[in-house]
Amino acid sequence: MKNIKRALITGVTGQDGAYLSKHLLSMGYQVFGTARRGASEKFSRLEYLGVKDMINIVDFDLLELSNIHKLIEEIKPTEIYNLAAQSFVPTSFDLPILTTDINALGTLRILDAIIAKNKEIKFYQASTSEMFGKVTEVPQKEDTRFYPRSPYGESKLFLHHITINYRESYDIFACSGILFNHESPLRGHEFVTKKITKGLTKIKNSKQECLYLGNLKAKRDWGHASDYVNAMVSILSHKKADDYVVSSGKAHSVQEFVETAASILEINYEWTGEGKNLALVNRDNNKKIVKIDEKLYRPAEVDELIGDSTKIKTNLNWKPKYSFENLVYEMVKFETENELVKF
Repeated sequence: MKNIKRALITGVTGQDGAYLSKHLLSMGYQVFGTARRGASEKFSRLEYLGVKDMINIVDFDLLELSNIHKLIEEIKPTEIYNLAAQSFVPTSFDLPILTTDINALGTLRILDAIIAKNKEIKFYQASTSEMFGKVTEVPQKEDTRFYPRSPYGESKLFLHHITINYRESYDIFACSGILFNHESPLRGHEFVTKKITKGLTKIKNSKQECLYLGNLKAKRDWGHASDYVNAMVSILSHKKADDYVVSSGKAHSVQEFVETAASILEINYEWTGEGKNLALVNRDNNKKIVKIDEKLYRPAEVDELIGDSTKIKTNLNWKPKYSFENLVYEMVKFETENELVKF
């Protein structure tokens, strides 16, 4: 029993937390997942993957330092994966202070607790490609200059640097994965990929008339969340603590995502108009089924993110299994078969 690894996952009810839980359980870990006391937590992702009853759910709040100390004392984790965050970029413009407190200071509270309670705990921090923001080179790698374009990106940049600082200052095993966009059928409804796959499926089934999106020209490096949580475990299992870009290495625009999903759904489409008047038309009835809503543009746009994951492929032998087309297909297939499931 002494050799059983005990993983604490903050943000266990999210997309990444659910996939990570399943992966660690398959490796023989004892898994603890956090939930805020009194919060209306959604366990539907864990239930969908069939792992909810195998996870120990514990009370936790990133805003309360004493709570973090107490939790580490009680469960004695060997590893902590900090995935909890206010992760929706548009919301960070509306709630910048809360976003910073949860993301930046929340991470600092965990690191301080590790220093105080057990410096042998291995710590993984979920960083993000949003830290690159207004990119200074393409593709982006570990030493590319950061230039965040949102309060979310700024908060993540602090936690990325403070993780490095604590690793170097206190000689702890603390790592960051600079994850580029990663999606799955478990993605939340507020994210653009889910909006596209769910919206177009409803339109195909005559349950929605039109899908409204923001910047169709924005390009992202999209991968599958199940591939990326495997990378997290590889990063924390390596003999040396370090930071890694995790990406597919290929960028696709939001417009391409729409086209791929529409093709999978066998929608007979064509584009009409230009600029912010660009729209997707269903040729079968001549109706505009995708339109641009300028209110959905960010105050400061991030035009293109594409990662160079050479380091993790070389050092840790990691590589993604899913292609962009496979990812979109799985998300569309889920929507056509699970209309009543909500995440």
